[in-house]
Amino acid sequence: MPEWLLVDGSSMFFRAFYAIPQTMRGPGGHLVNAVRGTLDTLARYVNDRKPRHVAFTTDEDWRPAWRVDLIQGYKEQRTGEPIPPALIPQVPIILEALTAVGVDVVGLADYEAEDIVATLAAKVKPPIEIASGDRDLFSQVRGRDIIVLYPQKGGPAEVDEAEVKKRYGIPGQAYSDFAILRGDPSDGLPGIPGIGDKTAAQYVTRYGSVRAMLDAGVFKGAHAEYLEAALKVVPPVRDLPIKVPKGRRDRYPDDPEKVEQLGKKYGIVNNLDRLVSALGALPALTKR
Repeated sequence: MPEWLLVDGSSMFFRAFYAIPQTMRGPGGHLVNAVRGTLDTLARYVNDRKPRHVAFTTDEDWRPAWRVDLIQGYKEQRTGEPIPPALIPQVPIILEALTAVGVDVVGLADYEAEDIVATLAAKVKPPIEIASGDRDLFSQVRGRDIIVLYPQKGGPAEVDEAEVKKRYGIPGQAYSDFAILRGDPSDGLPGIPGIGDKTAAQYVTRYGSVRAMLDAGVFKGAHAEYLEAALKVVPPVRDLPIKVPKGRRDRYPDDPEKVEQLGKKYGIVNNLDRLVSALGALPALTKR
């Protein structure tokens, strides 16, 4: 039973949008496939993992200017359609529904959900489970104290320290260094030419970190400049000025009237009920 379930909300509702048919509409004609999918997915996580606290994090800026200033190509390939047009109007409904139920939604201007997750993981006590399809958060894995629940067919994979080592040959905390070296097309990171997974793992194993490689003069010139910039861009920020949310309510839903209103308006009564039931079934908090 984890102390905290930290949800990468953007990852969850993107996956829900593509997993649920885009024909699901509420009584007023609103498209609600991502809304239903997100509520049901979160309910499953709560039922299966039984966390003592839950927080749902958001991208307040999916491509922060300060990251782009450092690496011009950062997530550039996604600028054509960063968010599917049919998903955009569903996001406020998702967040409104979660808030009414009593799930804390946490975000901060100019930062991505991965930064919020990393900061909260640094502030709260373990064990912590991170629900995300973003491999950048593998960098937060610490033994079994902090693991990532990585979505896949048949249910999420538990990515702990042993699993990161098995997949990449490195410790979890070195994942950002690994990604910086080999590059990541999905994030617009060029990497160092000629360095793939195996070579990146070898460098990390030998030197421990990109910073140590730079201090040792392993890379010079343009490659060193890229690495210096990437060290500021790639690792999720872990020291943002955000407060740890309550993560629990004495009762669910937090706002019954609002939940009833949203359920009827968008045709999501059953989805809300499943999430409320899952949260309400969690064991009562006791001092530890």
